[in-house]
Amino acid sequence: MKGGIVVTNEHVVRGCAHHEIEARSPLGETIQFKSLATDPGRDLALLRPAKTLSGGLDLGQDVNPPLGTPVTTWGFPLIYNGPPPILSVGYVAGYTAVPSGGTIVRHIVVNGAFNPGNSGGPLFMANDNKVVGVVVWKQRLLSQLVPTVIGGLKNPKASLTGTFSFTMPDGTVRPVSNEQAVALVLEEFYDTVQVVIGEAIAVSELKAFIAAQSQF
Repeated sequence: MKGGIVVTNEHVVRGCAHHEIEARSPLGETIQFKSLATDPGRDLALLRPAKTLSGGLDLGQDVNPPLGTPVTTWGFPLIYNGPPPILSVGYVAGYTAVPSGGTIVRHIVVNGAFNPGNSGGPLFMANDNKVVGVVVWKQRLLSQLVPTVIGGLKNPKASLTGTFSFTMPDGTVRPVSNEQAVALVLEEFYDTVQVVIGEAIAVSELKAFIAAQSQF
């Protein structure tokens, strides 16, 4: 952002000290940092570069974009490694208030192709270069069936016997073979593949976090 501060999510830098973090510019330059501030409740982090960076993005007004407003983000989704970020496009689908540590964090719900790797990216309204949010996560719209099957297939005993049991969505416990389990997971992915929903932390939360960092 303007002023040289780098913004990302707290979960992106969790467990790291500022001297353990490096960033790479679109020109391939390595950026090191001299300080780090985090807010786990808002899932935001601020990094101050060791050398002042020019340019940067302006923060937009604290507004609620109307439902259906096209929005975009730039980032590095999935296994894409750049060096330049790529564009993801969606639209505002709603708003939500996320309870966190006794406070409420305002999120913008986006129907768009946000994926792991987009975390910490800026959210823009289409045809505008001011930040209205910070991408934080992609909602997983899959049932407990999927992680249960994945966990079962990781179980060495399941691999030896070829079967394991797990709880179905209706609550019944059902023994299935590995092949049947994979088929059930693929069927669920097929049914939900068109549903892509992500969330972004509203820019008001970022402004409040920055305002609280008097010593940063």
